[in-house]
Amino acid sequence: MTEKTDWEARASNLLKAELKRRGVTYAQLIEKLADIGIEEKEANLKNKLSRGTFTAAYFLACMAAVGVVNVRLDD
Repeated sequence: MTEKTDWEARASNLLKAELKRRGVTYAQLIEKLADIGIEEKEANLKNKLSRGTFTAAYFLACMAAVGVVNVRLDD
């Protein structure tokens, strides 16, 4: 198993920060994903976010589910 790359960590941190900023829990994100047709278990979501290994499509779906319309990549 390899360590998390900088890009994986960055993607994970961006998503976690957005959830925190909007006050969305993992359980609430699961519900919001279900609303847009993506079934996920909370344990799987936690694993994906801790590893940072999820697809760009999954990242975008999560961001859209919580109402993000713009993603800033700069700090």
